Amino acid sequence: MTLLVKPAVSQPALGAGLGLRRSEMQSFKALGRSDVDFMEVAPENWIGVGGRFGRQLREYTERFPLLCHGLSLSIGGPEPLDTALIDNIKTFLDTHKVRAYSEHLSYCSDDGHLYDLLPIPFTEEAVHYVAQRVREVQDRLERRIALENVSYYLTAAQQLTEIEFINAVIAEADCDLLLDVNNIYVNSINHGYDPQAFLRALPGERASYIHVAGHYDEAPDLKVDTHGADVIDPVWALLREAYALYGVRPTLLERDFNIPPVPALLVEVNHIKSLQADALAKGAQDLRAMHLEPAL
Repeated sequence: MTLLVKPAVSQPALGAGLGLRRSEMQSFKALGRSDVDFMEVAPENWIGVGGRFGRQLREYTERFPLLCHGLSLSIGGPEPLDTALIDNIKTFLDTHKVRAYSEHLSYCSDDGHLYDLLPIPFTEEAVHYVAQRVREVQDRLERRIALENVSYYLTAAQQLTEIEFINAVIAEADCDLLLDVNNIYVNSINHGYDPQAFLRALPGERASYIHVAGHYDEAPDLKVDTHGADVIDPVWALLREAYALYGVRPTLLERDFNIPPVPALLVEVNHIKSLQADALAKGAQDLRAMHLEPAL
């Protein structure tokens, strides 16, 4: 039965969205709300940007709901939080009326930015450390944030399982989840676990929105999260199951490299919309069936 759990967090948008990059500013210009329901940007790529690109961004934010997915917060990093960056992010979010801000449950700095997303040790100490930093960020931003379950290829320490670590951080920090179904699939192959069981174990009722993407097959037992290929059927199946378990959530198609022409992107965006419509129809059908069952 389709469960369609009532969201525990507010939904920042509806439907299916695309990531907005500077390289696509012109090609996306003809898109309307009938094509794409919302867009997402990395705030670090736009903070302080003026001139032509600044004006173009404003045109998009006036036409589409905007979500932000950060790259540089380094929530699990050893260095103190970059409060100047956080303040700049807050200004950006307020200026553009951003509906939701998310970051990676990882770190990317140690005496300077490392320009990569590295895994946090799965330990109780790290849970408390990261949760405290998340609370500090939320207080400074004056809004909740969502943390993404990330892809990773090794761990520095593992007292907890990946799912135990994610659940503990989100519960202790009292933040939201950015549910990335491609990362679940990639990690399930690379680390040998059941992706459906992992999805069911996540606090999906806290998911503010969802990411879906493609990846690179390095080997049968090694997948690399690239956002540079089409979404494959097992990942679409995980997205379908996420809707059944936790309800239809706004879903972003991530495509950062090898970006195809807009019509090809819209094929996948429309597939997201189709899965959402199917889930909503199935949920309504199940509810009707429940009300038609004779009372015992």
